[in-house]
Amino acid sequence: MGELTDKAKGLANEAIGNVKQAVAGKDNPGLDAEGKAQERKGEAQQLKGGVKGALGDKI
Repeated sequence: MGELTDKAKGLANEAIGNVKQAVAGKDNPGLDAEGKAQERKGEAQQLKGGVKGALGDKI
């Protein structure tokens, strides 16, 4: 995957994770935890895309 693909997927995962957290509130701790995990995954994907951009997609 390229830099832009990783960043786009990361943004999507972050957004979905935030929505899950908002919907879960205090009533559904499982969904809240799932949302937090997905948000972190999105952050990692964006970081990966940034590294690829800095290194020229050679990783």
